[in-house]
Amino acid sequence: HPAALPVAAGTGTWPKDVGILALEVYFPAQYVEQAELERYDGVEAGKYTRGLGQQQMGFCAAHEDINSLCLTVVQRLVERGRLSWDAIGRLEVGTETVIDKSKAVKTVLMELFRDSGNSDVEGIDTTNACYGGTASLFNAAAWVESSAWDGRYAVVVCGDIAVYATGNARPTGGAGAIAMLVGPNAPLVLERGLRGTHMEHAYDFYKPDLASEYPVVDGPLSIQCYLRALDRCYAVYRRKAESQRQQGERCHRGPFTLDDFKFLIFHTPFCKLVQKSVGRLLLNDFLAAPNPDTSGGLYKGLQPFRGVKLEDTYTSKEVEKAFQAASQEIFNQKTKPSLLLSSRNGNMYTPSMYGCLASLLAQCSAQDLAGSRIGAFSYGSGLAASMFSLRVSQDASPGSPLDKLLSSLADLPTRLDARKRVAPQDFAEIMKRREETHHLANHTPHGSHTDLFPGTWYLERVDDKYRRQYARKPPRCPPGTLLPPTQAGGDSRWCRWCPKPRVVPGPPWRSPRSPPAAPPCSARVSPAPGCHRPAGCPCSRGPGCH
Repeated sequence: HPAALPVAAGTGTWPKDVGILALEVYFPAQYVEQAELERYDGVEAGKYTRGLGQQQMGFCAAHEDINSLCLTVVQRLVERGRLSWDAIGRLEVGTETVIDKSKAVKTVLMELFRDSGNSDVEGIDTTNACYGGTASLFNAAAWVESSAWDGRYAVVVCGDIAVYATGNARPTGGAGAIAMLVGPNAPLVLERGLRGTHMEHAYDFYKPDLASEYPVVDGPLSIQCYLRALDRCYAVYRRKAESQRQQGERCHRGPFTLDDFKFLIFHTPFCKLVQKSVGRLLLNDFLAAPNPDTSGGLYKGLQPFRGVKLEDTYTSKEVEKAFQAASQEIFNQKTKPSLLLSSRNGNMYTPSMYGCLASLLAQCSAQDLAGSRIGAFSYGSGLAASMFSLRVSQDASPGSPLDKLLSSLADLPTRLDARKRVAPQDFAEIMKRREETHHLANHTPHGSHTDLFPGTWYLERVDDKYRRQYARKPPRCPPGTLLPPTQAGGDSRWCRWCPKPRVVPGPPWRSPRSPPAAPPCSARVSPAPGCHRPAGCPCSRGPGCH
């Protein structure tokens, strides 16, 4: 990750390649198995797993709230990126998890900046269901490209705790937060002029009871709104993409299709809806094609649907099944790799689509991604939606910004495996306690910080005036959790958890995805200054390591 400020503003030049420089993910340290939840809820086997496409669901106990999630992910972004707090000039939070009707989450995050003395940080909270993170990203990019930019980075934070009352919707919950560093010369560039947006008034999902964390959901309407917004956004995006093609040096007059995206990521309420959405986009391409070949190839057997109208197909199971089957290979290649976090942690609301981005980056090589276009569909009920695209840097060389970004996310599967599995009955009890106590004053929330990941912020107490006090579980330096060096071919690696990364001596870094195996420990050593291991902690690198 970059450690220095970008080129200062005011030079009269347009910032180049504005986009995402770094990305950090936080999810809770405990989860429930969806298959076990099926049995506990007394529903038919496969309703949550096959029907929704979900494997596991992460959740928070009462001592984690939206402030603590965002504190954790922002601190991790800055520490692991070796950034200085005064290098950040804008911080905006997208969330729909409201714990105060006046005070923004952003103001709580300013506590992280206190020791640096940097209070000159623009941005505030942005709210509309699951869309707030995307609105914040657009605002951050616009700030960097504006006359107001002062040469510093922007940070975009998306965080939510998705909880539902007992019933059919509860398995579609989840929790987490994502922080993105935004600036010029990024490995993931927001493509200019390629953005399609659709907004309308709808009561598909909303939270009118301000005393409750639970939403009011009209499930069938919500799915219909999602698919209609997808149709509208894709139509606008496609029209703009075709216009750009015609204005380019090489006049390309062919229609824009799914083939023009190498990857596709979606806001993911549940994974099965995403698979249906890929089929929906294929339906759009099919109806827009002048003379589609229905005798073979991609559109084989789809001739009976040639005359349908999009607005008449939202509840048609026949259309859904036909185009989902026809788009299966497209889904497998372009979208399925992005569903790791969604299937194993659930719907994080505002971070959902960016969790899909992180999952894709964690499972693809720099060579596979270099130069590609990633299509992104963001949706928030109520409703607001956008389709936009990210162009990946061509530079996939070791030590490049793209290589560093992928290396920082390569441990996502390992981190998911490290969570604690909780029985459904214990999960239900934790949710009950959360429901009964989340609004209380003069209260110490239930939950043990020993169940949290190292370095996690948590709610310590709410006083009699509803003021919230937070504490941080100390970071540690577990063996094997190491980052690649800042320069290709270097012989140092960075400890992942220390507040100030320390150099860990070792052999040259061979690959960001396959770190060299550590020999068995044969020494017990004292920790180096700044290390959070206790004295006598077994060393993962053998004699001579500090």
